[in-house]
Amino acid sequence: MKQHNYTTTITWTGNKGNGTSNYRAYERSYDISIAHKADIPGSSDPAFRGDKTKHNPEDLLVASLSSCHMLWYLHLCSEAGIIVTNYVDNATGIMEENASGAGSFVSVVLNPVVTITDSAMINTANELHKKANQLCFIANSVNFKVAHNPACKVA
Repeated sequence: MKQHNYTTTITWTGNKGNGTSNYRAYERSYDISIAHKADIPGSSDPAFRGDKTKHNPEDLLVASLSSCHMLWYLHLCSEAGIIVTNYVDNATGIMEENASGAGSFVSVVLNPVVTITDSAMINTANELHKKANQLCFIANSVNFKVAHNPACKVA
């Protein structure tokens, strides 16, 4: 079995001078740093006192599922001789918070709209979403359903 290792540095940037002296005394801001890549400014979701202008872990989880699926899908299309000229996914996720404040995602729905060049390949193009889901590393790592509502257009 092949093993791949990933290293990410998270640096909290939200100390306003008094650290975590109380719940309202600090920002939830942080930077995601990965060697040789642009930093990503992050924060918690605004529902949890976060900065709405920064990416939050929940957004990034949905984005990870969507982008992993897309990359596998494009790979499978290239192998199947399907020429994809455009791909846009408006993915959505539902997280449920319980009374203790803990929570978990219960579902993510991918809504990819794919543009291909050959109308004869529409059915195959739509079917490849199932295989992409089976191969997606991120989808295979979560404990909730990742559903798909694909649409295919011809340009």
